Amino acid sequence: MDWLLAPIDATRAHEIGFAVSWHARLMVVAWGVLAPLAVLVARFFKVMPGQNWPQELDNQTWWRSHWMGQSIVVGLSVLGLILVLPSDIASMTWHNWLGYAVLVGATIQIVLGLFRGSKGGPTDTQMRGHHYDMTPWRRAFEALHKTIGYGTICAGIVTIVLGLWKANAPVWMWLTLTIWWAGLFVTFALLQRRGMAVDTYQAIWGTDPQHPGNKVPAASWGMRRVGDVEEGKDNVRHHRGNRVRSH
Repeated sequence: MDWLLAPIDATRAHEIGFAVSWHARLMVVAWGVLAPLAVLVARFFKVMPGQNWPQELDNQTWWRSHWMGQSIVVGLSVLGLILVLPSDIASMTWHNWLGYAVLVGATIQIVLGLFRGSKGGPTDTQMRGHHYDMTPWRRAFEALHKTIGYGTICAGIVTIVLGLWKANAPVWMWLTLTIWWAGLFVTFALLQRRGMAVDTYQAIWGTDPQHPGNKVPAASWGMRRVGDVEEGKDNVRHHRGNRVRSH
């Protein structure tokens, strides 16, 4: 117990005030817990367990969970920033600079979300839409949103680690977060292996090749996708493999 409660660096004291301690709690909950969970839900639960997909479409549980979770992340981040803003300016470290970069990434995500374009499709007020038609703008949005999102969360985790070291946090905090993040990584890998990362477009509108988005390649990596586009790719790989083996 003494070892768990002791600071990670025995040569320094673990002494932080009210503002810094609550800043740390808010940021850990936001970027160490909620943000990764919101991404896991968005990636792997577009089709919920027990849902009769593709007969049953557009289950928006993942969407509500994702935007509500990330909204809470932004709110907690603003509160955490307010707590330490006066002292930050006088003592900038790598932890501070990277923390501000994370907040910039979150801001960019908000702006991208506001300008992601119209939905369209059979369930919308009009058929044509950026998402249903998978316009170049929509494809660019999805690439940017996911790339910046994953990058910001990774930067947030690194920022937390730097913050733990700066505050000389006790051993139990390091162990708890390490176990938590390792659990998230293993969960991500298992869900990905089980094929639960269903393509967003097909989760919403189904696998009918007549939908315009099913006539183009998937917009992101590692997604489970049914239809002629992916089957065509598999056939090409199969034939190439046969040619290589024949030679």
